[in-house]
Amino acid sequence: MHTSGDYPLDSVYMETLQPFIAARQKQGVKARTINHALQVVWHILFLAAKEWRDEYGLRWLATAPAIRFLPERDRREPYPLSGDEQQRLFQALPEHLASMALFKVNTGCRQGEVCQLRWDWEVVVPELACSVFLIPAEHVKNRLKRGVVLNRVTQAVVDGQRGRHSEYVFSYDGHPLQQMNSSAWRRARKRVALPQVRAHDLKHTFGRRLRAAGVSFEDRQDLLGHKSTRITDHYSAAELSQLIDAANRVCEVESRKSPALVLLKPKAVGKCAVTAGL
Repeated sequence: MHTSGDYPLDSVYMETLQPFIAARQKQGVKARTINHALQVVWHILFLAAKEWRDEYGLRWLATAPAIRFLPERDRREPYPLSGDEQQRLFQALPEHLASMALFKVNTGCRQGEVCQLRWDWEVVVPELACSVFLIPAEHVKNRLKRGVVLNRVTQAVVDGQRGRHSEYVFSYDGHPLQQMNSSAWRRARKRVALPQVRAHDLKHTFGRRLRAAGVSFEDRQDLLGHKSTRITDHYSAAELSQLIDAANRVCEVESRKSPALVLLKPKAVGKCAVTAGL
């Protein structure tokens, strides 16, 4: 039995993949994510059996072994939060999760991007007197570098985290978090009668609010991280300014609906309460 994780192709089949599957399940990884990795393995095995040839013209594998995928739970429809629901949920969260949730609902970042956000990814933009975060491609689901624009709410959240951890923007008890969908999150949503709300729904909430604010499709794509055409190492200040203005429009629309929409405990954003209308 190999212990290093390296197997010759003819030794890769369902039984030898079981330790990998078990390890990922122990880490709390969803079946859909594990199946994505298994799909990559299956594709390599298929090519080795059907298309790839060695120097003698022989296939790398005689046959491709069967790969069984894990059963996946039915995916629920997204649940964008209303202003009142957001206020109730966020006020029930512990401080560190409330800050992360407020950042997420104003940037559309994925859970992993928020948990892994690092200070050395922050880029100061002197022309606009602000900063953005450039997340390396290996930390983004679509494997494209992602630029994260900060509106006035998220800028306040980020500033409130400075000095708490030397490497990570968000932390708890001196350590970065692996996920937001924790037991504390589940207790809070149960307490406010919103058991269906997942951390990922905050991304959908941001997208819905961008549309409601009249933000163009192209700007929404950039802000939600679906493409990274304008927020790169060689950004245009004019284009970046346009995206910041678009992100701030969410604050303006939501503050008219619920002036106390993003009210947090004072420590969460640096000794001053922040509302969407500030």
